[in-house]
Amino acid sequence: MRRVAILIPLALSACMTPPAPPPTLAPASATGAFVGVPSASIAPVPDDWWQLYDDPVLDKLVTASLAANADLRVAYANLDGARAALAQARAARLPQTNVESSLGVDNPANQPSASSLVPTTDYDIALAASWDVDLFGRLRSAALAAGADADAQAAALDGLRVAVVADTVQAYVDLCGAEVTKQVAAEQVRLLERSAALVNEQFRAGEVSPLEVSQAATLVEASRAALPPLDAAAANARYRLATLQGRPPAEARAMAVTCHGLPVMRATAAVGDGQALLLRRPDIREAERRLAAASARIGVARADLYPRVNLGGAIGLLSGGFVATASPFISWSFPNQAPARARLAQARATEQAALAGWDVAVLRALREVETALAAYDAEKRRNISLGAAREQAALAARRAAARVRLGDAAYLLVVDAERTRAQAALAEAQSDLAVAQAEVTLFRALGGGWRSDATPLE
Repeated sequence: MRRVAILIPLALSACMTPPAPPPTLAPASATGAFVGVPSASIAPVPDDWWQLYDDPVLDKLVTASLAANADLRVAYANLDGARAALAQARAARLPQTNVESSLGVDNPANQPSASSLVPTTDYDIALAASWDVDLFGRLRSAALAAGADADAQAAALDGLRVAVVADTVQAYVDLCGAEVTKQVAAEQVRLLERSAALVNEQFRAGEVSPLEVSQAATLVEASRAALPPLDAAAANARYRLATLQGRPPAEARAMAVTCHGLPVMRATAAVGDGQALLLRRPDIREAERRLAAASARIGVARADLYPRVNLGGAIGLLSGGFVATASPFISWSFPNQAPARARLAQARATEQAALAGWDVAVLRALREVETALAAYDAEKRRNISLGAAREQAALAARRAAARVRLGDAAYLLVVDAERTRAQAALAEAQSDLAVAQAEVTLFRALGGGWRSDATPLE
């Protein structure tokens, strides 16, 4: 009966299961619709959201980045490592076997008492096996933790793919925006150069003073000064596209990437709602899997409070005879369990930190989407106003020119009107770029693009 009483706790402990992670429940207000703006719809976020631009050049760039990005190759390797660790943790729950053999030669010349002078050989071979019974779920919890780690690494890979897609689209938008803005600025420079030439003719005819000549020349040079930064911005965007594809920046100069205008979406941006966001954002899934791994490691630490039972045995030929052995091995850190309890407390604290990390990920995701949505809507409305301002500035420039031709005003009025027109056109072009950049920021915050299948190149 005393032996049975000792075995009862061991039998009951065999039913121990790893602790479940704390529930990850977002507030009800976090799962509803985002702030309603006319520039976005509640429709689900498309996976390949960049295809809404209907731009074949952009599609090729995104495909190339997903296939050969260096950061993605690192993430793929880390995922393979996490899956290998999971396989190792699962294999540890199975019996472990080992084959050992040895071959020795006995030389009678070194043994004066030997009765025979013929050398003899000894060959030994044995098969050893051991099995951790895992009565208290230590190995089971370790396998669950390794599985959660692998899932978290897969979510981190998805998050990196979101970033790579967004960075690629952003670089392409910046490249197109720089080229379009440069075209607008160059056209304005040409217009102002013609105006300056006309002022010079009027000066030679004595119709205007040197003041008007200097003002016209200043306006030309100020407009021309905006061109070099746009060249630098276009070059910077090409360098980013090259490195995103795993290529040296020097190869960017040979990349055949041309833009005929800023990419424009064919439909209103779809943002979905908060509940879909929590299911889609890879960083939220990663935080949830980190929490599951931390909870499983509590089971590993708790199992250290109890004995470890290992069944071992060996069978084979040793010294010319058949030998078979079997013995259980029990280890237990008792009565000093302070180190084990400290590890358990540390595991529980890690779980609480992981739970707080999940809350942080949820709040950050919601804030990023709401912020990006507000900025996008504001820039869209600003862009409409700037378009109207450009039209009015062009109308004012035509009216000023007409008054000068009629002799009703000095030519300084035309110079000032042309300057205002140039500034309005440039401001609208810059706003067009800001709208496209805000779209990319919005879809990055929404976590779109991670479901696209991409295989790394050799």
